[in-house]
Amino acid sequence: MSSPAERYAAARRRAAQASAFPALDEFALDLGFDLDDFQREACEALERGSGVLVCAPTGAGKTVVGEFAVHLALRGAPGKPAAADGGGGPTTRRKCFYTTPIKALSNQKYHDLVDRYGAEQVGLLTGDNAINGDAPVVVMTTEVLRNMLYAGSATLEGLAYVVMDEVHYLADRFRGGVWEEVIIHLPASVTLVSLSATVSNAEEFADWLVTVRGETAVVVSEHRPVPLWQHMLVGRRMFDLFHDADAARKHDVHPELLRYTRDTVRRLELGEGRSAGPGAGRRGPRWRGPMRPDIVERLDRENLLPAILFIFSRAGCQAAVQQCLAAGLRLTSPEERTEIRQVVESRITAIPGEDLTVLGYWEWLDGLERGLAAHHAGMLPAFKEVVEELFVRGLVKAVFATETLALGINMPARCVVLERLVKFNGEAHVDLTPGEYTQLTGRAGRRGIDVEGHAVVVWSPETDPRHVAGLASTRTYPLRSSFRPSYNMAVNLVGTVGAEPARALLESSFAQFQADRSVVGLARQVQRNTETIEAYGAEASCHQGDFDEYFALRVAIADRERAMAREGQTQRKAAAVASLERLRVGDVIRVPSGRRAGLAVVLDPATGGFGEPRPLVLTQDRWAGRVSPGDFTTPAEVLARIRVPKHFNHRSPAARRDLAAEVSGTGLDRHGGRRGGRSRQAVGEDHRLSQLRTELRRHPCHACPDREEHARWAERRRRLERDTEELRQRVAGRTGSLARTFDRIVALLTARGYLSADGEVTDAGRMLGRIWTEADLLVAECLRRKVWDGLSPAELAAAVSVVVFEARRDVDERASLPRGAVVDAVDETLKLWGDIEADEASRGLAVTREPDLGFAWPIYRWARGEALAKVLASGHQIDGEMPAGDFVRWSRQVVDLLGQLADSGGASTELRSTARQAIAAVNRGVLAYHAAA
Repeated sequence: MSSPAERYAAARRRAAQASAFPALDEFALDLGFDLDDFQREACEALERGSGVLVCAPTGAGKTVVGEFAVHLALRGAPGKPAAADGGGGPTTRRKCFYTTPIKALSNQKYHDLVDRYGAEQVGLLTGDNAINGDAPVVVMTTEVLRNMLYAGSATLEGLAYVVMDEVHYLADRFRGGVWEEVIIHLPASVTLVSLSATVSNAEEFADWLVTVRGETAVVVSEHRPVPLWQHMLVGRRMFDLFHDADAARKHDVHPELLRYTRDTVRRLELGEGRSAGPGAGRRGPRWRGPMRPDIVERLDRENLLPAILFIFSRAGCQAAVQQCLAAGLRLTSPEERTEIRQVVESRITAIPGEDLTVLGYWEWLDGLERGLAAHHAGMLPAFKEVVEELFVRGLVKAVFATETLALGINMPARCVVLERLVKFNGEAHVDLTPGEYTQLTGRAGRRGIDVEGHAVVVWSPETDPRHVAGLASTRTYPLRSSFRPSYNMAVNLVGTVGAEPARALLESSFAQFQADRSVVGLARQVQRNTETIEAYGAEASCHQGDFDEYFALRVAIADRERAMAREGQTQRKAAAVASLERLRVGDVIRVPSGRRAGLAVVLDPATGGFGEPRPLVLTQDRWAGRVSPGDFTTPAEVLARIRVPKHFNHRSPAARRDLAAEVSGTGLDRHGGRRGGRSRQAVGEDHRLSQLRTELRRHPCHACPDREEHARWAERRRRLERDTEELRQRVAGRTGSLARTFDRIVALLTARGYLSADGEVTDAGRMLGRIWTEADLLVAECLRRKVWDGLSPAELAAAVSVVVFEARRDVDERASLPRGAVVDAVDETLKLWGDIEADEASRGLAVTREPDLGFAWPIYRWARGEALAKVLASGHQIDGEMPAGDFVRWSRQVVDLLGQLADSGGASTELRSTARQAIAAVNRGVLAYHAAA
């Protein structure tokens, strides 16, 4: 119990704070909890009129600072003056925009603010929704604010505060540039509140904010309000990763965990734990970790539910739920099951009954009623929203999720489980970074509910506990800018401020700020390398003659040998290409190398089109696919001919089996004697090479007994000189790199008529400035050439889909298209893309992504009113039908682009009308629910 004097002193301090920060005192009274130190520090800076950057862990309560900015705007508190709107009176109406990276977060924040301030005070603007957009507080996605700034929207009048939630999204390589555009373009009168996850270069980011936004306070907190305990599950045993907090700081793994995992690995190597059954021992021991239902049961027994179990695969998430159902797992009471069914039925009433069966509704509901669910991007958005609501309400106890959940809405759990520490990033399987690990495990521990959170990593022989300890303890994940100029950005900047000021604005980006800072370090490295090169040169000197001259001869000989080898390789490849171009259907050839080595019959010569020939073949092992010149070390030789049925279906196993049997029946040798295809030209036949070798032998240094030692030092010097030259080029490339890219973009746009020779934006440029898509220039070219005119609504939806869709994985074969006008429109689009790509490549610009035809059939069929089952089955997928969530997401992007066409001044009246009809045709069934959500 504190003394009366201490209580009196505390009261005096509170009174002083209240008088110094009256708005904060008023705001804190309504919160229902005491502010943490970092929250108070940031709010005080905000009330003083300073911008703030707040970096704190997930769940620490950063959004309180953003909500205080909302409070200041509604209160009309003194701070930076709002832009005058011409109205009289002592206080001008002030506004606050609250921006988020994704629509789900915008929707959630909108409902939170409506609950606090009332629907009349709060608006929502996303790609799908526009509610009360003139309200004093508007929640929006960051792209909406960017578009407002370029359009000079009247809604910006009176804007006093902008909250940028999850500002670390500016590192996102696809959308991150939008954050920097907003930060740079906001009027100076606007106070910026930036909320970020914990990053290690917060001070660098803040230094940049000061240069572009003025005074900015940095508030960093690494304290988690709910402590997080790290564990590893090894088989059936659960271990603490660290013995105590002190060990965690030193990355010292719990000794018992280390001992147990080492013993387990040793037992596996000796053959224990080997799976039984036929051939079990052939590939060595195989570790079988705990089954997913067993993990959930274990968490339930130890009172660690609700839990999120991260599985980095959509199919894995669905399989996990099925495994738990098959194991008879039930985590809910009868009362909870009744409540779950009521919530579900109230949320899916708008979805037609026949679609529910296609979407696996009954299996999904069975899982929910047992407290189990999956959560991934392939799910229908309506289903995902139900899962999120039930989980937050504590009715669903275990969610199997991909990492996209960690980037989404507020869904905290008591425990988080990581099944693996490797994920597929779209191109390759890569290890989790410390930042990703922190973001995933940051979900564990619900503030105000849990005393502590728990993170569990499931052990396997490939998982080193020390690696996990490093992930859990590392704090080095810096924020890296992904900003780069685009065509749309260029015309908007030139139209808004002019060409030269636009260059200056780009040079004030965080990307250029980081590049310029890195130049200092690179220049220092160049200086150090130069000193080392001189030292290596001294070591390489020879008393018998000029060793630099001798070493240059050795390098010239090696270069000449490599060049000759390359010439031979080029000739071999040219011969292989020519031989593949001559192939016809039914030719039997031999694939000499690679995984598909052996006899094969040609099904489709594929001689037309661009690029290298890639004939479709069927091997005698029944594999059907395309081969390339890289598979042929010698020219393809036609060994025999067999008849291929006219309508041969290479996807049919039975058809493949019968034709492969015919290939084997030719009696030809599978490997054909393995003749080497390399040219046997003697190296000595080259006159220049002989001359160089003679000069080398006659050089005085050739007789030096320390010749090879000198040569080693000379080689080190040569490598370091090459590395140093690369560093010098990087220094030159980074200085003003964005402005140079901008200049190339401006030159391309000028050549194509989007900008005039004197730097003015043309009518075509103004049209381009209102196209918001990754392939903005390609869309503008299609509009100018009237590629999409004369199409029906369904045909238009299919034709525009090729510029927005991107398959999750590469598919070798080109997707088919609906017959008729769509084929002509897509062919014309591909030609325009080819022209743009060539123009970009010649100017050293990043090329526009090639159109992808894989979504044309699904959106065409959907717009024509066909059933969802047929639509999903028509996707050009490697592994079966298209997931409903992917279909909805890509359909929304098609609708978004159609909406832009409907409003575009560069589109014909007929096209604008067709675009509106196409939107109406697409927004039905599961899309109608999503449009209204």
